Amino acid sequence: MTTSTALLLADLTGVAVFAASGASAAVAKRLDLFGVAFVGFVAALGGGIFRDLVIDEVPPLAFADWRYAATAAVTALAVFWLHPQLARLRTTVLVLDAAGLALFTVTGTLKALDARVPAVGACLIGMLTAIGGGLGRDLLTAEIPVVLRREIYAVAALVGSVTVALLYVTGQTGPAPLTAAAVLVFGLRLIALRRRWSAPVATLRPPRTGGADPRTDREW
Repeated sequence: MTTSTALLLADLTGVAVFAASGASAAVAKRLDLFGVAFVGFVAALGGGIFRDLVIDEVPPLAFADWRYAATAAVTALAVFWLHPQLARLRTTVLVLDAAGLALFTVTGTLKALDARVPAVGACLIGMLTAIGGGLGRDLLTAEIPVVLRREIYAVAALVGSVTVALLYVTGQTGPAPLTAAAVLVFGLRLIALRRRWSAPVATLRPPRTGGADPRTDREW
């Protein structure tokens, strides 16, 4: 199997798992058939469309290659019809999302590097490709986007994109090293969920009760 074929399979697999993630989230919100398909499309193709527009590939691959839209559609519809057999939808969404995050981190970073984007920019594009679909899914299903919560999400994608960039500059872009990079992102995301790792957040002092503090409050 050539590297280009492996990357195409990884990209289509990422489309499928993100479409399943989006469709599962839409089913959990009890959206209709169109809503489930639409959220699945956005989750599956949103990040890749953003990536292609940034690197000036027009039309984006999601529109130029029918296999991308077909994969997203078939997967979303399958989830809609088979969802009674999908136990614990929230867990399903999280695992599928982690898989999509890993695959799109690798393919997004590689595509940016192949387009002659400098390594730092390629890492950012890879990260944004990975988180874009999940961001759209969460907004459409009225959830606070995962990337804006305390959970380790974008950081996992950034670690993966940096790893891919390092492999690229050292010439290690075969299927095995790239698979290892995807497994790194997937594992980091799942471990973060399991161990409840989170980024620090600002702490807010509780409001004071009682009278005014003469040292800080003054009458004007």
